[in-house]
Amino acid sequence: MKSSSPDFQFLSKKAKEIRGEILKMVHRANSGHLGGSLGSADLLVALYYHIMQHNPDNPGWDKRDRFILSKGHCTPVIYAILADIGYFPKEDLLTFRRPGSHLQGHPYQPKTPGIEASTGTLGLGISTAMGMALAAKLKGESHHYYVLCGDGEIQEGQVWEAAMFANKYELNNVVAFVDRNYLQTDGHSEDIMPLDPLAPKWESFGWQVHTIDGHNYSQIIETVQMAKRSSKPTMIIANTIKGKGVSFMENQVEWHGKPTSQDEFDLAISQLNN
Repeated sequence: MKSSSPDFQFLSKKAKEIRGEILKMVHRANSGHLGGSLGSADLLVALYYHIMQHNPDNPGWDKRDRFILSKGHCTPVIYAILADIGYFPKEDLLTFRRPGSHLQGHPYQPKTPGIEASTGTLGLGISTAMGMALAAKLKGESHHYYVLCGDGEIQEGQVWEAAMFANKYELNNVVAFVDRNYLQTDGHSEDIMPLDPLAPKWESFGWQVHTIDGHNYSQIIETVQMAKRSSKPTMIIANTIKGKGVSFMENQVEWHGKPTSQDEFDLAISQLNN
């Protein structure tokens, strides 16, 4: 999927399509997490359509880069992308959150092609990624591990154990993101458990840290390129808008895990199509 130079117009168009699929999935299921999925779409589109080395025709390719969705509730965005690029048929999206489907509310690695780790318990994904990254280092493998964390998620102590681990073992094959939208299921992150100043916290744990606009493809791609040249693990704090692309969902905490009514769905789709 990687090309020599980014096509920003293509990436923007693709992100709009992915947001549309996210809305459709959650509306059909009458269940799911819209806000964070819509907000992180640009990050994942940049990774899967430009940055990462991977092969939908061979999901187990040993030289592939690995992506781990540590904020595991935001499966609509990763499922929409995996289906679009051919890891499984798009028709499978119709089964999202249905009994027996391989597309459940949290990623389940044994059943879903393209999913690298089962996640959902907050903090588990980034910890799992650190173990996988160390194993790759010990085996002399050169691929990278990309991890997406939620800002509410990193209030978990397990995340900071993983941060210490990555520093000790010099896991410069790890590029992680914090989806920094300041909203979590119970409200504003700084009211629930303050995280700012966030960059110095990660730096104090020995990570290289960058802060970017999580909707700016140029910044995303250039920062990942810098991260891949670092001798340290990298945390990219990506400032995003929860519910990005749908005006009445943007920066509204109630859309963390709320499905749409028919009128809300119609309005949201019309906004994406304009």
